[in-house]
Amino acid sequence: MNLTKALGSVGGLTLASRVLGLVRDALFARFVGANFASDAYQIAFRLPNMFRALFAEGAFSAAFIPLFNKKVADKDGNGLPDGIAFAEDALSVLLPILIGMTVLMEVAAYPVTWALTLGFGDATNDQFAFAVGLARLTFPYLLLISLVSLLGGILNSLHRFWIAAAAPILLNLTLITALLLFHHADPLLTARNQAIAVTVSGVLQLLWLWYACRRAGVTLRLKLPRLGPDVRRLMKLIWPAAAGAGAVQINLVISTALTAKLLPTGSVSYIYYADRLNQLPLGLIGIGLGTVLLPTISRLLGRGEEAQAMETQNRGMELALFLTLPATIALIVCGMPIVAALFQHGKFGAMESLLTAQALAAFSVGLPSYILVKVLTPGYYARGDTRTPVRYATISIAVNLVLNLILIVPLRHMGPPLATAIASTVNVALLYRTLTKRGHFAPDAQLRRRAPRLGVAAVMMGAAMWFLNILFEPYVTGTSLERWLALAVLVGTGCVVYAAATVLTGAVRIADLKKLVRRSA
Repeated sequence: MNLTKALGSVGGLTLASRVLGLVRDALFARFVGANFASDAYQIAFRLPNMFRALFAEGAFSAAFIPLFNKKVADKDGNGLPDGIAFAEDALSVLLPILIGMTVLMEVAAYPVTWALTLGFGDATNDQFAFAVGLARLTFPYLLLISLVSLLGGILNSLHRFWIAAAAPILLNLTLITALLLFHHADPLLTARNQAIAVTVSGVLQLLWLWYACRRAGVTLRLKLPRLGPDVRRLMKLIWPAAAGAGAVQINLVISTALTAKLLPTGSVSYIYYADRLNQLPLGLIGIGLGTVLLPTISRLLGRGEEAQAMETQNRGMELALFLTLPATIALIVCGMPIVAALFQHGKFGAMESLLTAQALAAFSVGLPSYILVKVLTPGYYARGDTRTPVRYATISIAVNLVLNLILIVPLRHMGPPLATAIASTVNVALLYRTLTKRGHFAPDAQLRRRAPRLGVAAVMMGAAMWFLNILFEPYVTGTSLERWLALAVLVGTGCVVYAAATVLTGAVRIADLKKLVRRSA
């Protein structure tokens, strides 16, 4: 498989989804602003969104895809039917668990919301009750997105990556439609309509994946629960994988709770908007690479091709650094004009832009580590090891909690994002060290040569953009057309400068680019 081409397919659709997400957030900032209504909605959406990252992009994929691939790779001709039978057995056990979990969340909405916010600090009883009501509206999304992840895992194993990658686009289109058609002068009502739209989007995503599976010849029947050996193996792998893949999300929950309790109203929203921008490159690069690498490496290892698996992971690491390092520098250096262009209008003013840009800079320090987690963990999951990542995730969570308590008072809204970034970096260091110690990963000559050069090229781009920022200031708060044009020129200029810097430093050779174009054609 051409890794770059596969990443382009998944990453391109994920990028489209994240761009629509920015449009959604810009509309939400315009109609709601940064206040208690927005804080309550972000909290209500935090849990199902975290569950999506834990389950759809993490634990279930990590456990299910390698096992499903072993079934499909069976050489007796019954590969796909055996894989479908395994998926049906998994569904028969998981569906009752998911229904029970959803019902439990609805009943326990009050304590769950309190745990995520520590009571919102100075919130009144009516305000907290409103937040609990929003949470109850979004909880059914947990069930729906988990079923989506099962169908998406099947399609990814069959190398139909783009279908599952397109599903989040439906989420953003649904929320944008709700904002445009059902916004209200009262921010509380607009937030409530958004919470309803979250669950509606889950129904649409499930229908999309179900239809795509039917077109691929995969139809899952409902059965009575049966704990066969394959399902027991799946369940054994899922829970450690959930903690390992969700370390960043768990860290964000801790940060959100402390922020809601200890910092002024609006702080949760500043951090949320900053995280949304930080998630743009993470979605394009990290989720795309993780989606492609896990089934690819597991299939190579299943055929005994260890050297090819390591080569694939080296190229994944190289692609991650090539795309991530400039994004990191750009979000730190150009955070203020980017935030202003996207969010500064209506109820979202200049001070909100400044505070969001500060939180974005703190988040961006950890952007390489957020993405490298997605590159390194397939090396464990493809070999059936979901326990080692969870041990390191636990250490990462502990580091995050300690740093949150240390940094949240002096750095205020910048403290929790910075703590999350440092904790994620610790996680990556531990994953990398163990993978290399076991002999499952070793940087090859090409990666060792290019990695430092890519870092120098990214710094060169950042220096140039620092001086160019002043040229964009008059336009990023102008009319809508001026904003988008200024943002497009800003991003385009950064890309051109970085491309030139990679050639000047020798990180990229013209001959390599020509070879890549010929291979992709």
